[in-house]
Amino acid sequence: MKKLLVFSLIAIFGSAQARAGDSHTPRSDLVVRVETCEAILREFMATPETSVPPAVWRKARGVMVLSQFKAGLILGVKDGYGVLMVKRPNGRWSIPVLIDASEASLGLQAGAKSVETVFIITDDATPRLLFASRFNIGVDAKAVAGPKSAEYENDGSTTFIAPVLVYSRSVGLFAGATVKAGHVQRNDPANFTLYNTPYTMPELLYSDWITPPTEVQPLMAYVQQLAP
Repeated sequence: MKKLLVFSLIAIFGSAQARAGDSHTPRSDLVVRVETCEAILREFMATPETSVPPAVWRKARGVMVLSQFKAGLILGVKDGYGVLMVKRPNGRWSIPVLIDASEASLGLQAGAKSVETVFIITDDATPRLLFASRFNIGVDAKAVAGPKSAEYENDGSTTFIAPVLVYSRSVGLFAGATVKAGHVQRNDPANFTLYNTPYTMPELLYSDWITPPTEVQPLMAYVQQLAP
């Protein structure tokens, strides 16, 4: 039992140290994170069971894409990264900013799986919660499962009961009853490296001070296509 506890603690603290070292992460690795999130969004949209309906995109004021991995024995950890984009008042979408996503849990559990999630944000206030470093989805911002294209038949007027609509899928097996505490948080060091800038998340999301580098333009163009 003690060995299981030690291994779980190593996993949790090891993931925290990895996030703290993002200021030294090669830019090429950060570009891969953006490209991975773009691929996740495209795969979601290509499958009716996970596709976000056009009516939901028309309400979108922000989009967040997360790639996470969950593993645990007695203590569990779900750690990963993602990108956040917001729709500006002029109708254009921002550059994608890198964020972190993590969750610690306590309880009887076993297994491992990858988790991919797309969050459609329907208000302007929710993305700004990250200005204070981090927030809990479902606690600081109410979240509900979003309607899928495969089951969507109306204009969506009754579905927007929460500022965050969640679309998620997982691969692998993870079982057990757990007590969770999860959050997403800004990752300014990673963005400093990716965009070669001293600007932090608020300036990156809501200003035109940064010329989008070539590597992030495909994701920006795709989101603009989905939610013009």
